Amino acid sequence: MSEETKKPAPAGKKKFELDERLKAYKGVWVFIEHERGAIHPVSLELLGEGRKLADMLGVELAGVVMGPPAETTRSFCQEAFYHGADLCYLIEDPLLQDYRNEPYTKGLTDLVNKYQPEILFLGATTLGRDLAGSVATTLKTGLTADCTELNIDLDVRSLLASRPTFGGSLLCTIQTLNYRPQMATVRPRVMAMPERDATRSGRIIEDALGMIEDSIITKVLEFIPDEMQDKPQLPFADIIVAGGRGMKKPENFKLIWELAQVLGAEVGATRPVVQAGWVELDRQVGQSGKTVRPKLYIAVGISGAIQHRVGMDASDVIIAINNDPNAPIFDFAHYGIVGNAMTILPALTEAFKAHLATARKAG
Repeated sequence: MSEETKKPAPAGKKKFELDERLKAYKGVWVFIEHERGAIHPVSLELLGEGRKLADMLGVELAGVVMGPPAETTRSFCQEAFYHGADLCYLIEDPLLQDYRNEPYTKGLTDLVNKYQPEILFLGATTLGRDLAGSVATTLKTGLTADCTELNIDLDVRSLLASRPTFGGSLLCTIQTLNYRPQMATVRPRVMAMPERDATRSGRIIEDALGMIEDSIITKVLEFIPDEMQDKPQLPFADIIVAGGRGMKKPENFKLIWELAQVLGAEVGATRPVVQAGWVELDRQVGQSGKTVRPKLYIAVGISGAIQHRVGMDASDVIIAINNDPNAPIFDFAHYGIVGNAMTILPALTEAFKAHLATARKAG
């Protein structure tokens, strides 16, 4: 008699197991960036997103405030509570009067090593990018930069950090599995601003910097404010009219300006338009330009490639005008107009003029 031979069951995917020493890391942190007495809005936006992720993980959300000893510095902790934080880590020291990489890196690194958060977010600003890279290098952990989406893989308590790659043509999701904390930076206006709840409060945990001036190589000689009053403020505009290569030639771009003027809007553009010299770099929207979140975004002659989309698809309402009915932008625009922009734009401009004039008379 022959015995029936059973084939071994196929081996399943090996379940990820976090290193034992890293299981103690708990909590979501947001570094609260501030300058000259004001919190950078991206920090508050990150608190809103951090609140969602902390709730998914069943942990606390913490703000991290570093600055000179002052009531203003301490008040930033309260603002963190108002925007979703449960607690705030606070380091006050005269050496933190102005941002310098060395003391801020030491302070934030020491806090992480002592209190062990599993996730740490910073804004992808000039300051945030400088600090995040130094802290991640010092801690020997991973850092995903310029993220457009954040989520959690609950099976392994892993941060899912999504960002464009390959020149903005693809989106990839990155996990930093066996390292803690998991770090990411997010550009301003990518995440929604949370509602401010002045009834919220939290606890403050104070720590010391433990550093002397002589050990810091860099010195602040003078503070020169960035004069931005004459520059485009796309990230904070309520209405944006943006043009792409579909405008054919630079002379046609005046139609974008005319509509924007009637609507009281900012003018935006795609990367090819900026590279062609039709408008200045400050008006570029997309992964390599500005990230915007207006109430109304009118995209004219823009195909809707990922590089541009990641900079504007959080807009409340997107109206696309394109003569190609198969343009990718129609896949995510709220309203679409198929036709020649050089004919449609003047008609829209005149229609808005008439409507606004009527509304003013009625008011």
